[in-house]
Amino acid sequence: MVSLIQSNYLGFGSGLVPEGAGFMLHNRGALFTLAPGQPNTLAGRKRPLHTIIPGFMEKDGTRISFGIMGGWNQAQAHAQFVADIADFGFTAQEALEAGRFTKATFEGCDVQVEALVPEAVRGVLTALGHQLEVVPPRSSEFGYGQATVSRPDGVHFGASDPRHDGAAIPEAPAVFTPPR
Repeated sequence: MVSLIQSNYLGFGSGLVPEGAGFMLHNRGALFTLAPGQPNTLAGRKRPLHTIIPGFMEKDGTRISFGIMGGWNQAQAHAQFVADIADFGFTAQEALEAGRFTKATFEGCDVQVEALVPEAVRGVLTALGHQLEVVPPRSSEFGYGQATVSRPDGVHFGASDPRHDGAAIPEAPAVFTPPR
């Protein structure tokens, strides 16, 4: 199983392609800050904040590889995907299709919520003091991902987020045994 998130960060990355390499260098260094005292303040032996986090989960022999792109929202979308499967019993496809929320800053109570999140849940969040901005369904604001599942009985399948172009295309087993 492979979980891969390919990203050059902003736009088209750094614009630099090493001669003969066939790939572009990223520009994740843009995520350093010059403000003193921050975890990602530009300094030697430090790394910038980033969100390249392909994921894996496993329980009782069932293995799931997944990746949900989406910049700042990526870690939040991953946590929601895991919770949807582990806590609510969703399939990988249901978890990718479920409504999501995102918080763009550390401060305040403002939260973007996809319209797919049930109104009753939104009501509870509002009663708790969250300031919700309801965003139309299937927006890229909430990332988009793919997942593969491998069960211990040998069944393998994939799931694809309807928020973006992608597909889970199974490879069918051989129907006939070739002659010897």
